[in-house]
Amino acid sequence: MSGPTLVIELADPLSTAALREFRALMVGLSSHFDEKRPGFFDVNVPAERLGVEDGRTEDWRKPFPLPLLGRTGSDEELKALVGFNPQREDRRRPFLVYLMGPDVGDEGVFEAEHADQPEVEAVLGFRPTHAVNVSACCNRDIDHVVTALLTAAVMDVIGGVANVELLDGQELVVADLPGVSGIAHDCMALGTADFLRVWVGHPAFRLVK
Repeated sequence: MSGPTLVIELADPLSTAALREFRALMVGLSSHFDEKRPGFFDVNVPAERLGVEDGRTEDWRKPFPLPLLGRTGSDEELKALVGFNPQREDRRRPFLVYLMGPDVGDEGVFEAEHADQPEVEAVLGFRPTHAVNVSACCNRDIDHVVTALLTAAVMDVIGGVANVELLDGQELVVADLPGVSGIAHDCMALGTADFLRVWVGHPAFRLVK
């Protein structure tokens, strides 16, 4: 199941030093780390490493249905299996975090996502040369929180401006939050890492999936 994605807009290509710090951050935050190319990371990021609790109790794993344990008759098996996911969940939060743009990779994706955005560029005050996507691979409430906080942590290292797609009506809430540079197209908030951290704590917080 795919989850929310946030974008970090960059005014300039990342330097070698910044890319090295970016990599070091992802290594430090992740419980699983796989580097597909320089600046492209397939990771698992425990929520606790970003300062938040997963929120589930120790017995959060649902037990296997009785049919799988051989404790029911055949007439009950199909009913008991309805809605059961045989792939038990765990606390790992999988993400793809990747730099994209000219000379680094995924240039086609970058161009498609940044085509014809004069209003966004007007709010930013620059035309992005590159961007970083922070994409969650799950869509639970905790994944929305971790996506925002992980994006903020990356911004602390490489800079840039967060581009946050908004749900209907959220622009009215977000517009006055600290760190917001502006709203584009009534559906995109652009702002700082501090904005993301404040937004996470707001009752109306939810990212677009």
